Amino acid sequence: MTRVSPYSVLARSLSYDWHDSPVGPLLLAGDDASLHLIGFSTGPKEIGPADGWQRATAPFTEVRRQLDDYFDRKRTRFDLPLSLGGTAFQNAVWQQLAAIPFGATWSYGQLAKALGRPGASRAVGAANGANPLPIVLPCHRVIGADGSLTGFGGGMQTKTFLLELEGALAPPGPEQLSMI
Repeated sequence: MTRVSPYSVLARSLSYDWHDSPVGPLLLAGDDASLHLIGFSTGPKEIGPADGWQRATAPFTEVRRQLDDYFDRKRTRFDLPLSLGGTAFQNAVWQQLAAIPFGATWSYGQLAKALGRPGASRAVGAANGANPLPIVLPCHRVIGADGSLTGFGGGMQTKTFLLELEGALAPPGPEQLSMI
């Protein structure tokens, strides 16, 4: 488990807590003003609290409520104060992610075009992969140009689960299950 955050803005002291979810425990990190990070405890970008962070539950009451509503299919958008580090380009990508409707998917090319940078699919992919707030800023809704599911920090099983939860993917039918 990585204990050092790749996000320089998170190098300072923050509060953190864990939130149980259908995709496993989620690391929540932030301060009294905003949410800075949601991290997966499993998958390729497994992350844990950094040294110096203090465990606290109070800053995350509303985050928990909105995440629970999302997983119960009662929420399609999040309304939380967020603190984003990163470059200006990364911030533009991360903010554009919120424009992808619940239940829809966009390709990296569509996201690049929406940003006015149609030739920047790879840069968009890199920024998408560095998203510090998955689920809230729905990077799982970005897929390959051919419709294929591509990498996700929480793992492909988590990405598939989230897209099925949102109705963007049909759950596997009996014929697909028999192939597994």
